[in-house]
Amino acid sequence: MAEGFVVARLWRAGLSWLRNVPVADEVDRRNAPTLQVVLLMLALLPPPMWLYRVFFNPLPWRDSETPSLFASLGMSLLAALCVALIRQGRVKLALRLLLGTVAVLLMHAYFIQGMASNSYEQPLQVAWLVVAGLMVSRRALWLMFGWIVAAFAVGTIVDGGKASTPDSWDQLTLFAVVCALVFLFVAVVVDRSMVALRESLAAARARGDELAQAKTRLEAEIVERERLYNQLVHSQKVEAVGRLAAGVAHDFNHLLTLVLGYAARGMAADGEEPMRAALAGVESAARRASAVSRKLTNFSHRGDAMPETFDVNAALAEMQPMLHQLFGPDVRIAFEPAPAAQDIRMDRSEFELVVLNLAANANTAMPDGGRFVVTVLPQTASRVALSFSDSGRGMDEAVRRRVFEPFFTTSADGQGSGLGLAVVGEIVSVCGGSLDVDSAPGRGTTFHIALPLAGAARDTAGEMPRAVNA
Repeated sequence: MAEGFVVARLWRAGLSWLRNVPVADEVDRRNAPTLQVVLLMLALLPPPMWLYRVFFNPLPWRDSETPSLFASLGMSLLAALCVALIRQGRVKLALRLLLGTVAVLLMHAYFIQGMASNSYEQPLQVAWLVVAGLMVSRRALWLMFGWIVAAFAVGTIVDGGKASTPDSWDQLTLFAVVCALVFLFVAVVVDRSMVALRESLAAARARGDELAQAKTRLEAEIVERERLYNQLVHSQKVEAVGRLAAGVAHDFNHLLTLVLGYAARGMAADGEEPMRAALAGVESAARRASAVSRKLTNFSHRGDAMPETFDVNAALAEMQPMLHQLFGPDVRIAFEPAPAAQDIRMDRSEFELVVLNLAANANTAMPDGGRFVVTVLPQTASRVALSFSDSGRGMDEAVRRRVFEPFFTTSADGQGSGLGLAVVGEIVSVCGGSLDVDSAPGRGTTFHIALPLAGAARDTAGEMPRAVNA
């Protein structure tokens, strides 16, 4: 167990070291770990292999092996240098230096040994061709291909000088042409693959930029919509207060006039009975003033309501685009309609106001995204049930009990008027419906609304409407 844990930690540390390269280009950053592994193998493996060959191999040393020894050790030093360049973030320079050295050694090998003697190394030469194409550029790919074909030509000439018959020369030329065609096929495949990969990457980057710009525009639009919405709520609040003030101003002026008149009569009265009558008038006026003051807590201004009969399913379906605009991109919206039409009778604009206020409340409760579900179900033969559920932060019991109070809000200053849910409760109540809420911290919130069906509106007219201030 301990050994396995140590090995795992060493493996993770090695991967982290290979990936920790200061490279800005994404393709180079992804290629850097693999390239470092290959270069480290080139730097570390040949020296011990030649050491074994020199001191422990019983076969005699051949003079032809001396150039190979120096070339191999030079390649190891170059690989180590390339690793150091990659650790500094200079991946392209390391690759060009490596491929340039490989090209020089390749030409030298074909010039000294000929085409036939280097045929067994051609699979490795294909690997360098792939590295040039995938890790550097198309230009490097075709330069390497041209250099390899030139090396084939040089090696064929060298072997041709040793050929004893014209047939041997023809066979050498045919072999070189076939090898060149094979490398051409590999180069074309690598070129097309590289172009496709880089075009896909460019398209993905462009798409990412477009999405980022679209997100920025959407965020700006949402901010603007919220600003306009807040202005609208504020104007509605001012209008409601203005209507209430205008409605009670005349009554209070009239009642104050009565109070002052009764007070003056009582002060001028000579007997007990006129004084009692004056005080009774003052008391009556005061009671009427108290009744007028209670109007300040009412938000009903339904004199211009226009009831109509409509299907709840259809109305909510038509509002789906509006809801998608209201919520952010991180909120998933689901709509579960009833199996059959559910006709109700009320002002449709007020019904939409109820839905939008509940949706706006859910949106505020889910700043990091979540799920908003609207469900319609037949409750009884005369009523339909609607539920609006969110997966937001939820409310504790103290907030839940006050959620329908006018001007009560848990939002920061300037971010909520406290009228939305109060308006919802008033609309539902006047329509003969009922409203309740289930919520708990961390478990989201569900508003339950029951509305009378259009055919049963007359039967429920006599019931006591309620808005449950749960």
